[in-house]
Amino acid sequence: MLNKTYPYYLANEAVAANTDLEVTDKFSGEVATRVAMADAAAIDRAIGAAVDAMPALRAFPPFKRQAVLEHCVKRFRERYDELALALCIEAGKPINDSKGEVTRLIDTFKVAAEEAVRIDGEIVNLEISPRAKGYHGYVKRVPIGPCSFISPFNFPLNLTAHKVAPAIAAGVPFVLKPASRTPVGALIMGEILAETDLPKGAFSILPAHRDGADLFTTDERFKLLSFTGSPAVGWELKKKAGKKKVILELGGNAAAIVDGDQGGKLDYVVERLAFGAFYQSGQSCIGVQRILVHASLYDALREKLIAKTKSLVMGDPKDEKTFVGPMISESESRRLAGWMDAAVQAGAKIVAGGKVDGAMFEATLLEGVRRDTDLYRKEAFGPVAILEPFDHFDAALATVNDSDFGLQAGVFTDSLAHAHRAWDELDVGGVVINDVPSFRVDNMPYGGVKDSGLGREGVRYAIEDMTEMRLMVMRETW
Repeated sequence: MLNKTYPYYLANEAVAANTDLEVTDKFSGEVATRVAMADAAAIDRAIGAAVDAMPALRAFPPFKRQAVLEHCVKRFRERYDELALALCIEAGKPINDSKGEVTRLIDTFKVAAEEAVRIDGEIVNLEISPRAKGYHGYVKRVPIGPCSFISPFNFPLNLTAHKVAPAIAAGVPFVLKPASRTPVGALIMGEILAETDLPKGAFSILPAHRDGADLFTTDERFKLLSFTGSPAVGWELKKKAGKKKVILELGGNAAAIVDGDQGGKLDYVVERLAFGAFYQSGQSCIGVQRILVHASLYDALREKLIAKTKSLVMGDPKDEKTFVGPMISESESRRLAGWMDAAVQAGAKIVAGGKVDGAMFEATLLEGVRRDTDLYRKEAFGPVAILEPFDHFDAALATVNDSDFGLQAGVFTDSLAHAHRAWDELDVGGVVINDVPSFRVDNMPYGGVKDSGLGREGVRYAIEDMTEMRLMVMRETW
């Protein structure tokens, strides 16, 4: 079970300032633990400590950063079950998904440990004309400076890892605000980081209410803000961020296309679609929300997907048989139920699921959803998927692009030409061929376009954002 209380971490040190933040068990609704909350003064001290840490971090060599990350990998493995249970309780994530996220946490830190000693530069040939004869250029990457991180509730371990691990590898100090609904995993991460010899001030992990955390966005001592969360919040933060670099990993309403040549593979396709749409109660920004099926396969796939959707077990996330647990809150469940009801009133049909009880939202499949409804246009962020047929592949591509979002898309096809056309035409950050858009490996470039955000995560790509190029020009003779 969880500890009775958890401190926050300010300049590498645990501070039991208070127990103001109640963290609930998302299935039972009961208070599971209490966590220290940071006020504006604590956040200000953390930022100052991060600034003061820069000289020591510049002198902290790559092999030592690698050792810190390797220590984290070792301790995460030792505390695997504890981390998985904490995630299951605070996020309501089914235990099998929780264990999977701990595995990805470990993967992300492993990749960062490898990348910490690969932050190389380059030689630039400057002799492009007679006036530059004898001049040589050299480029290296240097830490950008103190970074502000704001992480979301839905992957509170791995999406936090995608900020923290690259920062350690790059040698930048950071102040992290974990999601108030799911802060425990990040605080356990802080406990493990505090065991290392990172210079004082290299990290602070401070749960704080959104309305009291403006310094994470506005303070000019930060040189980068990395935010993962809702589009509405993310774009508003960008407006307030001033001169600092901003990385936004925001929402989506991801689509999967099932091409007409998939008739012999429907069982596999249905398994992947059901996983992509309904794992961790659909609370993933690359969860499958729209399913476009070639008309020749529509009826057969529809029948199989309805049966699969109805077979998914909903219940206590601590039970290993459970596939669909609670949504993060009853208010989020009500919001999605309202969108679903409005879609039905506009002519949609629920073909599987549709029952809602508090935060428990049954895996739900609809068809005939109008494209001007919230359920179709916005990010559902819950266990709801929409089925629709198409006649021509190019029309399906156009439908996928008819969205304010552009994070990832999935395409099931045996046609190399169709795969490349999708890669060329889809206005998204990533195209996944023969799997769902929910697929992610932690070293790949990950991010979106349009309302889905700015920049890319994936450890090496995050390191590039957290460092700047510095040029040296040397004249051979003078």
